[in-house]
Amino acid sequence: MSRRRTASTKKKLALLVTAAAVAGGGAFALATTSNASQTNTQNAKTLSAPNSTVCQGLATALGNNQSFIAGQKANPDAQSAARIANREAVIAQIKVQQKASGCTVGESAQGSQTAPAQSAPAATATSKATPPAGNTGTGAAAGSQVCNGSTVTLSGEAGAPAASSNQFPAGTTLKVTNLDNNKSTTVKVTSVSGSCVLLNNAAFEQVREPGKFLIRRALIQKVG
Repeated sequence: MSRRRTASTKKKLALLVTAAAVAGGGAFALATTSNASQTNTQNAKTLSAPNSTVCQGLATALGNNQSFIAGQKANPDAQSAARIANREAVIAQIKVQQKASGCTVGESAQGSQTAPAQSAPAATATSKATPPAGNTGTGAAAGSQVCNGSTVTLSGEAGAPAASSNQFPAGTTLKVTNLDNNKSTTVKVTSVSGSCVLLNNAAFEQVREPGKFLIRRALIQKVG
């Protein structure tokens, strides 16, 4: 009887130890799962957070197009209605991009640091975009830097690589270099805008950094 009782007691102790180990392992597994869940949640939040540079670039593009429309409405000509309709379509597309990027839809900012906000409508009054007195426009020598300090963004327009400007007339050739990646594009000005230089989609793709809609450090040169 003594041996049986001793063996039975040992079996009970072994079962209790095993049960405790299983319970401990389960607690460890639950803790590990909880930590992994928290990590995944944090990663998801990080991935879903909007990129401030992307949002600023889109806001700048929106502001430039709105400035252009305001100028056309203030000083209309025979082509103003068509230009306004085109830019309104561009603005609609920019808002779609803002929503997709997690930015504030409709957020607007003016990107050019050298073009005075109040002079933009006057600069867009005619299709020739005659530069105001004192600006580095057509008087700049070929190869010289112009619009020093200006940021560059996209107009949102389709077509072959081209630019628009409120300081250079149609036909002017400009070279835009992104100093952050040393990529450059040489394009002709084909229309007017609310800032020194806006690149259309094709031209901007040649010099942009992936995922960015704004060139903060740009070298703009008049080629001819």
